[in-house]
Amino acid sequence: MSYTTRQPAILLLSDGTIFHGKSIGISGTTFGEVCFNTGMTGYQEIFTDPSYFGQIMVATNPHIGNYGVNDKEVESDSIKIAGLVCKNFSFNYSREDASQSLEDYFTKQNLICISDVDTRALVSYIRDNGAMNAVICTDGTAVEELKIQLAEIPDMKGLELASKVSTKVPYFFGNETAKYKISALDLGIKTNILRNLAKRDCYIKVFPYDATFQDLAEFNPDGYFLSNGPGDPDPLFRAIQVAKDIIENNKPLFGICLGHQVIALANGVSTYKMFNGHRGINHPVMNLVSGKGEITSQNHGFAVNKEELEKHPDLEITHVHLNDHTVAGMRMKSKNCFSVQYHPEASPGPHDSSYLFDQFIENLKSQKN
Repeated sequence: MSYTTRQPAILLLSDGTIFHGKSIGISGTTFGEVCFNTGMTGYQEIFTDPSYFGQIMVATNPHIGNYGVNDKEVESDSIKIAGLVCKNFSFNYSREDASQSLEDYFTKQNLICISDVDTRALVSYIRDNGAMNAVICTDGTAVEELKIQLAEIPDMKGLELASKVSTKVPYFFGNETAKYKISALDLGIKTNILRNLAKRDCYIKVFPYDATFQDLAEFNPDGYFLSNGPGDPDPLFRAIQVAKDIIENNKPLFGICLGHQVIALANGVSTYKMFNGHRGINHPVMNLVSGKGEITSQNHGFAVNKEELEKHPDLEITHVHLNDHTVAGMRMKSKNCFSVQYHPEASPGPHDSSYLFDQFIENLKSQKN
């Protein structure tokens, strides 16, 4: 596509605010909750992260597409974001091991994108007014018609999305002769989480989001894992029950992001929708156990209620987000269970948080012995 022939496009927010830009790739409309990510690299990992399902992503990095696409740098089998908003879109790319341009990648996967947007103004607006639903339109549909359609899009609060991205059937990952066996509940699991477990001598069976504890237990695992994923954790009744059953049986349990929230709910601690959420690869976290700081990758719009967690007799906060003091990690005092709100597999530190996988392995080892 020629830069000069691209069509005018708009981003319409649910409060009626309009941001103008130009279309990239296919023509049409796409709806979702608009949010922003502050990462300067890793756009392909962001676009394919199942936790972003149903969201229109605003890139704060002014240059997107400049290093193309590498087929190995994906977190799932397809693009999961609902749409992309960016400032400067690079049609040309300069990376030796790139397999294709980002434009071709978007076109093949039917992603709608708008560029040439004043993303600094847009992000400032979202910071002040909170995350909200929006629509990207690149086909000239009248604004009044878009407003009618946008009003029918459900809010993210109360929305169950894990079923949209979870595997339909169980599958295996890793070496079947590995020392440890893990049953993982797929609420929107990232591939790099599975890689991190597999390289620590784990053989993982991944189950659909609605699997029961009995389903997971039939694999006779040494431990259990609850994955990241999109949407509100409150409607995930079966996953919450699975967490309760694992905890009751006192099997090693590790949860990341949405899995962390599910474990909180299983313990009677509520979650809430954040004003903006945390999305980026530069979020500072303090490990209250070790006293060390970590630079973390985060992607969540919901969080665990800190006041309720502090009052819980069997839970303790292990990690705190240093920007807003929200809960970034917790563990149970009487059970073999811990979880974090961030992504240790993403390695922005680069390896500040990889010890969490090692900690899980130590829990497996102690249980096995």
